[in-house]
Amino acid sequence: MSPHAALRLGTRGSDLARTQSGTVAAALERLGATVELVIIKTSGDTNTAGSFASIGPQGVFVREIEQALVERRIDLAVHSFKDLPTKSPAELTIAAVPPRVDPADLLLVRREALSGGADDWLPLKRGARVGTASARRRAWLAHFRPDLAVEPLRGNVPTRVSRLEEGRFDAILLAAAGVERLQAEQRLGSALAGVTVLRLDPKRFVPAPAQGALAVQCRRDDARVLDMLARLDDAQSRAAVTAERDALARAEGGCDVAFGAYCAAEGGKHELVAMLERAGAVHSARVAGADAASLGAAVWTKLVASVRP
Repeated sequence: MSPHAALRLGTRGSDLARTQSGTVAAALERLGATVELVIIKTSGDTNTAGSFASIGPQGVFVREIEQALVERRIDLAVHSFKDLPTKSPAELTIAAVPPRVDPADLLLVRREALSGGADDWLPLKRGARVGTASARRRAWLAHFRPDLAVEPLRGNVPTRVSRLEEGRFDAILLAAAGVERLQAEQRLGSALAGVTVLRLDPKRFVPAPAQGALAVQCRRDDARVLDMLARLDDAQSRAAVTAERDALARAEGGCDVAFGAYCAAEGGKHELVAMLERAGAVHSARVAGADAASLGAAVWTKLVASVRP
């Protein structure tokens, strides 16, 4: 590649994906690069199955983009880190993890469906219809509120919010990061005006590993891109998501596995919380230590011990 050639950045075509990629492109342009967005449709985008478990194995939102990188049709890619499988082609590497935004889940509720007192952290009326396509979110809701009617809901963030506005659901669950990024770009308009938005504590309603983080991927042999992306990397965010994804790899996770992990730095240490559903029961474990890299193995050991009779 010519040292002055535009960088071809591969991304999915949704509003959220374009917004995420746009933030990385802007950061690279501030470093003097010229960036061209290349929209790539993935199998996850074209499959209309009601739940993610019905689509296929983990990686359905990234496989075509990774292939474009391997084939040198693009120079870098921006992914929602939680969409990446724990193993990618050997030719590729995660060259940057920019500063992570809120990793929590949000519960968006129609006001007439609200219920509960001050201590009720899932304040939904009994039997409320909640939309989500995530196996993890379904499992956590069944654990904390077995009275709820959890129904499949797919589509991009604006589509899911519109389904709530139309009254098809009493509440829906979304990643806080996606809502935050779209609101920053004014891509949701007034869609949230008529609903109550509740942030769910990530230590209690444990999010997907790496939720809220971006993964900027490139080829291992592309020195020019590696050098530029190194300047976008946030060490604390990388440490946290590395611990979470190490635990995920041990759980042999995928879109159809109900598993959550959340790592946060507190008081000079890192704390990792993980949740796992097995045979209809939800198990949780918590570990802490100065070295985030060791926490995935430690929390998985505790989880396994809690699952065994």
